[in-house]
Amino acid sequence: MHEEFQFPDGDVPPRLEDKVVIVTGAGRGIGRATAVYLGDAGASVVVNRASDNPEVADIVEDRGGTALAHNGNVSSTEYAEALVADTVDAFGRIDGVINFAGITDDATLLKMSDEQWDRVIDVHLRGHFALLRSVGRHWREAAGDDGLDPQRSFVTMTSRNAFGSFGQANYATAKAGILGLTWTAAAELKRYNVRVNALMPLAFTGMIAEIPEEHRPASWTMEEMPPEKVAPVAAFLVSDAAEGINGCIVRSHGDMVGLISEPEIYRRAYRDGGWSLESLDDRFKATLGDDLSLDRTAR
Repeated sequence: MHEEFQFPDGDVPPRLEDKVVIVTGAGRGIGRATAVYLGDAGASVVVNRASDNPEVADIVEDRGGTALAHNGNVSSTEYAEALVADTVDAFGRIDGVINFAGITDDATLLKMSDEQWDRVIDVHLRGHFALLRSVGRHWREAAGDDGLDPQRSFVTMTSRNAFGSFGQANYATAKAGILGLTWTAAAELKRYNVRVNALMPLAFTGMIAEIPEEHRPASWTMEEMPPEKVAPVAAFLVSDAAEGINGCIVRSHGDMVGLISEPEIYRRAYRDGGWSLESLDDRFKATLGDDLSLDRTAR
């Protein structure tokens, strides 16, 4: 029995018997913790990681759960299709997908190579697209076949870095693009009883550990925000308890769970006949920028 996973005291996982959930990027960090939590909750878990290592699936089964190890790169269309097909072959259905697969390859914009850009965009953005398209096609074909019209759920993975992150143009762009993909997929797949939501987690993982201690908040510690605190939020989003939650951005950070607002116009100005360069020069800062800092790099 593996004893390394200790979830919050007193927490009882929601029961997810009969649910089959694919968790990608489950080899470490939040993906690993979520796969274990889902197994504890009674779900059958398909554990994806890029390299051939069945360790996480073994942990799930050692704790009494059901798991299948499946290794490959989610940014590959062929692999995404194989992952979906093999899951259906093994368990007969797919109820949820949680896509934690991701990498970083940092450099400032002027120093970033084409290879660094493509590699991160492929894993995060193309990976989400390939998985959503593959499992979405399966769900469309399966809709109503069993007469139960079951709920299905896809959880995408974004980051606060989507709002901009110095030295991470590739990662920030991918995470922002995932939001557009999430809202689009949520609208398009709703007809098949599929919910698509974005999770914006923050936990002490290898990515955080690489940040020098003097450059990260004092509260960013394994004790305050272990990956195990995010796992229940991810599991909730694929459970039937999340019925009616669709197209949302859910924040999970330590003991906090929150709902992120969508971009919206919050100040407007009008001018009869439209605007000119001169009138904008005269009025933009005085109207739209009144009492606001328009240098958003200071946030």
